[in-house]
Amino acid sequence: MESSSKLPLHLCHVHKLSIFINRTHIFFHSIALVFLLYYRASFFFFQDTTKTKATTLAWLLVFVSEIFLSFEWLLSQSFRWRPVSRTAFPERLPGDDKLPAVDVFICTANPEKEPTVGVMNTVLSAMAMDYPPEKLHVYLSDDGGAAVTLKGMREAWRFAKWWLPFCRRYGIKCRAPEAYFSAEEEDADFGGSEFIEEREDIKLPELMGEIWVQEKYEVFKKRVRERATVGDTRSGLSRDHPAVIEVIQETSSDDAIQENETKSMPLLVYVSREKRHSHPHHFKAGALNVLLRVSGVISNSPYILGLDCDMHCHDPSSARQAMCFHLDPKISPSLALVQFPQKFHNISNNDIYDSQLRSAFWLLWQGFDGVGGPCVSGTGYYIKRLSLCSNSIHEVEFPDGDPMKLRQSFGPSNEFIKSLHQNNKPDMLIHRKNALLNEAQLLASCAFENGTEWGEEVGFMYGSVAEDYFTGFRLHCKGWISVYCNPPRPQFLGSGTTNLDDFLVQGTRWTSGLVDVAISKFCPLIYGPLKTYTFVQSMCYAELALFPIFYFLPLWCFATIPQLCLLNGIPLYPEFSNSYFIVFSFVFLSSISKHLYEVLSTGFTFRHWINEQRIWMMKSITSRLYGSVDALMKKIGMREASFFPTNKVDDAEQLKRYNMGVFDFQTSILFLAPMAALVILNIASFAVGISRVIFLGELDKFFIQVFIPFYVILMNYPIVEGMLIRKDSGRIPPSVTLLSAIVSLIFYFLGCIIFM
Repeated sequence: MESSSKLPLHLCHVHKLSIFINRTHIFFHSIALVFLLYYRASFFFFQDTTKTKATTLAWLLVFVSEIFLSFEWLLSQSFRWRPVSRTAFPERLPGDDKLPAVDVFICTANPEKEPTVGVMNTVLSAMAMDYPPEKLHVYLSDDGGAAVTLKGMREAWRFAKWWLPFCRRYGIKCRAPEAYFSAEEEDADFGGSEFIEEREDIKLPELMGEIWVQEKYEVFKKRVRERATVGDTRSGLSRDHPAVIEVIQETSSDDAIQENETKSMPLLVYVSREKRHSHPHHFKAGALNVLLRVSGVISNSPYILGLDCDMHCHDPSSARQAMCFHLDPKISPSLALVQFPQKFHNISNNDIYDSQLRSAFWLLWQGFDGVGGPCVSGTGYYIKRLSLCSNSIHEVEFPDGDPMKLRQSFGPSNEFIKSLHQNNKPDMLIHRKNALLNEAQLLASCAFENGTEWGEEVGFMYGSVAEDYFTGFRLHCKGWISVYCNPPRPQFLGSGTTNLDDFLVQGTRWTSGLVDVAISKFCPLIYGPLKTYTFVQSMCYAELALFPIFYFLPLWCFATIPQLCLLNGIPLYPEFSNSYFIVFSFVFLSSISKHLYEVLSTGFTFRHWINEQRIWMMKSITSRLYGSVDALMKKIGMREASFFPTNKVDDAEQLKRYNMGVFDFQTSILFLAPMAALVILNIASFAVGISRVIFLGELDKFFIQVFIPFYVILMNYPIVEGMLIRKDSGRIPPSVTLLSAIVSLIFYFLGCIIFM
């Protein structure tokens, strides 16, 4: 036992082979980019008899786009500089009596888009984690203020008295009841076969408790859905409502459950903060800060698990794995958070929308970890409460100091200020319980933060709907570090987007939040280099904030300028016989081959590579454009920030198409028209290019400009199919195709005016 205590709680593995491959690629690709940019720049400094104003403008636009993409590529290599992975050993942790307490924060906003049964599954899975129940406290923030959510919490508490003992008794790993009882439908990659084996193991005559618990679960679902059918789903998103704080408890007992098991229940708290149209609510960051304050006077756990309402605990050991890092004395003083990846149970084999975010969670976050740690990633993170309540890492304790100064920072609640001292434990005795709940009402009021530093220096950061990214960046600028842990078994499983509309809307929201930070005083390239753990970490943050801008501008250029110039007979690239042709070819092949290598090396297929190339183009010309424009308009005061939760309700027909690998184009015309118009323009330019090659023998002169539209058409074949071939309801409507053709003609005539 003594030798075991001396063993490390975790190990960090540096990927030396990946580092060598990445840095070698960076070296040669950088040299090629220098030659490419030199070729472009030389056009403006050397005399050319064919040079015209139109040609100069086209070259300038393409040159600027190539500079943007080159700079974006350079920033993105920061993620590939030093990738690492980590292994935790929870079996080496001290006894349960020495483990710190954990508060779980779950956020929901709209029961119509986030079904209550699904939200309660997340709540139940959190309550059932393999952690001392007296040290586990689960909070649900209901930003919609819907009655069905509160009543669902009460029903979840009743069902938990059956579900938690069942999970503990049989060592169930998947502790979200919906996922467990539908195990046969689960994807085997995420443990479906393991669930089935678990169920087979306990289906013995003497262990018929599962059937009994499943019956209880069906009753639970029926009661929750009955609440939803009588109007309780009415959300408070668009109306004022007061704060509601309720510690969920139910005194009636069921004789089938042993009394000692019913007492082993984590604390369950419902929180709906006050909302008034006259006060900004700061979206999810505002809800999290209310939870931070309310939990401070109720449980005040030193560590917090943040979860989205659709991201259930897939492995009950996640808290113990996180503690392998938080309790390590070598890194604990400076460690703010442990981030687990987002993984999803409903991803198809094709994943045509790249909903699983392969690049981020299978690749980039490992590189992020190697240079100081990843940002907060929205869900699945264990964060130190102290890191959110201090102005810098050096403020490891809160001195008694000037009470007025503390009030200016944290607000007028004496109870909450007392909770900032980590040695203070809230007194939840009966005679104090009502007083603390009244204090919690104050902490959840919409005016509490007025004149304080909430959202600016303490708590989750305001100013962006990407509060997770912004919060992580500010924590790292204050001197904190983070780690990324990606165990073989997914710790959390959620619902990924399975239709194009939700995917593009979600992408627009994320883009707007990231660009908010990029164009603020906290731009990582300006604010971060001298404050973050390493300069390379600042580059990682800069890449995340700037990539929407550095993608949509060049992609729009490359989807239009070479094509319009081809239609007008203007060459923009070196001839086939020119030595610089090799440079352009190398840059293109180097980029796509490196991407293909990364896809294959992370266990995915050639088809995934095609899908990622395709969705990258679609998002760049739609979501990243609209999100960037939205952020700019908010910056200049032309509109207010907006936030819409992603729809968690599956449409059967759309889901069927998704599983078949067929795009569903039932989305806004604002998304469809640009994609279709640019594909039509590329089809026209490719046809003209082929005719030039055949009839005028200009293959040498226009080879690259003919190849570009060919590649665009090839990668966007589903759009061509949706316009011209498909007849089902998921196709691109003929009216949109006609409108897109008109837009393409407008592009052509503008090109004739500009480039003739």
